[in-house]
Amino acid sequence: MALIVQKYGGTSIGSIERIQNVARRVAKWKNAGNDMIVVVSAMSGETNRLIDLAKSIQAQPDPRELDVVASTGEQVTIGLLSMALMELGVPARSYTGWQISMLTDSAHNKARILEIDEQNMRADLAAGRVIVVAGFQGVDAAGNITTLGRGGSDTSGVAMAAALRADECQIFTDVDGVYTTDPRIVPQARRLRTITFEEMLEMAGLGSKVLQIRAVEFAGKFQVKLRVLSSLTEPDIRVDEEGDSGTLITFEEDKQMEQALVSGIAFNRDEAKVTVLGVPDKPGIAFAILDPIAKANIEVDVIVQNVGSEGTTDFSFTVHRNDLMRTMDLLTKVKKDIGAKKLIGDDKICKLGLVGVGMRSHVGVASKMFEALAADGINIQMVSTSEIKITVVIDEKYMELAVRTLHKAFGLDEPTEPAMPV
Repeated sequence: MALIVQKYGGTSIGSIERIQNVARRVAKWKNAGNDMIVVVSAMSGETNRLIDLAKSIQAQPDPRELDVVASTGEQVTIGLLSMALMELGVPARSYTGWQISMLTDSAHNKARILEIDEQNMRADLAAGRVIVVAGFQGVDAAGNITTLGRGGSDTSGVAMAAALRADECQIFTDVDGVYTTDPRIVPQARRLRTITFEEMLEMAGLGSKVLQIRAVEFAGKFQVKLRVLSSLTEPDIRVDEEGDSGTLITFEEDKQMEQALVSGIAFNRDEAKVTVLGVPDKPGIAFAILDPIAKANIEVDVIVQNVGSEGTTDFSFTVHRNDLMRTMDLLTKVKKDIGAKKLIGDDKICKLGLVGVGMRSHVGVASKMFEALAADGINIQMVSTSEIKITVVIDEKYMELAVRTLHKAFGLDEPTEPAMPV
């Protein structure tokens, strides 16, 4: 008997009919002899509706009270799914994040999981029940409801799998796996049968929406076997057939992966660039610029520093587009202290990157990338690299063209030999 954790996103449970289909799928896996834990999001669009309600009262909602409001969406879906399972004759019990309890820190709206109390869930599993858990939420040491931030249900699912040492964590979504890039932009994009955790982490960091980056980090840290599957397929498909579909995220690089120069192209439109011009070129200047940003809990990604003339330097970095105005306000307050001549904010950029473990053993990837972009007249504003990733920041109006150009340039349009069974 295996212990399976399944996570369903908002689209997968976006209507009563889809909730009933999820119940049929879960019942199928349960009736095949598996212990089942199901983690669900709120119904599609519900979290946005709840946040809008809060903002209609307060323009900047109190973080603690916003968590109280936003966490109710999942409470609805766990109850509905549990009832749908009972209608199929499958015993089920729902749990909110604080009933488990999923203990987090106290960073409201962006809380991080510290530990999970598995005792009650173990008892329910032993009694033959399916456990239905509200994703995205937890409780801090003071008993306050917390939420994990957007996409937090993925993290909840992986955390549950890690805490209970599940045999597999299956992330059901509205796509049937991880693709070489977004098929809506490149119709020739191919589904990857397998991808390494390193590659998936880089893809998620670049903006791939299939999995939330914190979920991938959690899975890699605790060695959780992870599979991405579609919830929009026929729910009565055979368990063995469904269990071998989608994309498996692995811990080891197989021979085909080593041969692939680039496995995928990811991108993110939700980026903004901040440039601090003419600051003194001296030790500690980067800290002076980024310290207030970090204290405001704003995430910084690509960073470039260029030493200029006459003892000055220019410093550029990217933040989420929603954080641009707050970042500019913070830097305006310290502009005089850091000796900056000018601040520039640009929310018309995007981030795009190539990912592939094959980069470790191949040279010339960057030059080929830059050549392909230059041929289409696409200017590169910033560059960042790691062992298996090359990231560029470009004008957002060129994003789709750049993705299509690079997908073709690196042979990702071409069909590959079928992968060996996992």
